Amino acid sequence: MAGPLAGVRIVELGVWVAGPAAGGILADWGADVVKIEPPAGDPARTFGRMLGIDPQDRHHVSPPFQMDNRGKRSVVLDLATAEGQTAARGLLADADVFLTNIRPGALRRIGCDFETLAAANPRLVYGLITGYGAEGPDADRPAYDVAAFWARAGLAHLLTRPGETPPFQRGGMGDHMAGMTLAGAVCAALLARTRTGTGQLVSTSLYRQGAYTVSFDLNTFLITGHPIAIGRRESMGNPCMNNYTAADGRRFWLVGLQGDRHWPALCAAVARPEWLADERYATGRARAANAAGLIAELDEIFAGATLAQWSEVFAGQPDLFWSPINSLEDVVADEQFHAAGGIVYVPDADGGSVPMVATPADFHGTPSEIRRTAPELGEHTDEVLTELAQRTNRST
Repeated sequence: MAGPLAGVRIVELGVWVAGPAAGGILADWGADVVKIEPPAGDPARTFGRMLGIDPQDRHHVSPPFQMDNRGKRSVVLDLATAEGQTAARGLLADADVFLTNIRPGALRRIGCDFETLAAANPRLVYGLITGYGAEGPDADRPAYDVAAFWARAGLAHLLTRPGETPPFQRGGMGDHMAGMTLAGAVCAALLARTRTGTGQLVSTSLYRQGAYTVSFDLNTFLITGHPIAIGRRESMGNPCMNNYTAADGRRFWLVGLQGDRHWPALCAAVARPEWLADERYATGRARAANAAGLIAELDEIFAGATLAQWSEVFAGQPDLFWSPINSLEDVVADEQFHAAGGIVYVPDADGGSVPMVATPADFHGTPSEIRRTAPELGEHTDEVLTELAQRTNRST
């Protein structure tokens, strides 16, 4: 067994992305994650069909599901029946962690609420992701991350240019952030259990995750009462912190946050040393006042060479910070992405491996090792229930 969570037993009752994402991260980190699924399966198994992927292609049938469920074991239980509920509570009786993003009302109806499970297993760490929180008028309101994280928490508004329509969120953005938050909270609760001997309820919500994501803006508004303006690239107050287009259509972002440090490097890169003494641009305040004109001049200059050519120029200016605006193809082709550990090769049932995105943490003293691709529906039901029976017999 490998990883910092080797030996930790987790039971997951999760659907779609947020709850399974937390379980997927913890499985990557070495935990034994048993995924309880209904007879029809986690509906996230249908993502492949939604994306138009050939259902006969077993390895590629649902890439999003593979991302969040690799390394787990799947058990089919019908929790609408007394038999299924009894089996679930048996699995949870000696588990270390329970993970779920099922609504609290439904959890109470099947006897998987925190109070019931903690009474039977006081050492249980109970990890819960909700849409809007566990209290309040919308506590049991259904939500996907597009609703609670993207729309209601302010992200869509803050990313909408004045006069334009809101952009669409990419799949699972808020879910994966909330999953990472819950994974960290679960680990903290496991650490606390080593001191207290008891587990606890740890929770997050898609709404809270969205608010934290835009906390730069939201905290400024809370303290000052004033919102930060939504930027337009044609008139950004700091033209050193803006995106531009090269002659070949490739876009890039300058990230000159500190004007006094980055402005001289930009002037050198675009061969305009005279701008350093130009009263229109010599200070940060002057550049802000004359931003539209300066950005228009920079647009014209940057349109005169390809991004590859500008890349060579920028490399000669250590104080000019920038990045290409990459497509997915660019990311996959980026040597640095691979060097940074962005891809893992997950063993499959045929003895080969499947490339997937790595979860964003490495453990250099207790390195983890992803064991397998996502399980088939109910693949491990007999195995897991047999283990449960053996543990039960030993304890009696």
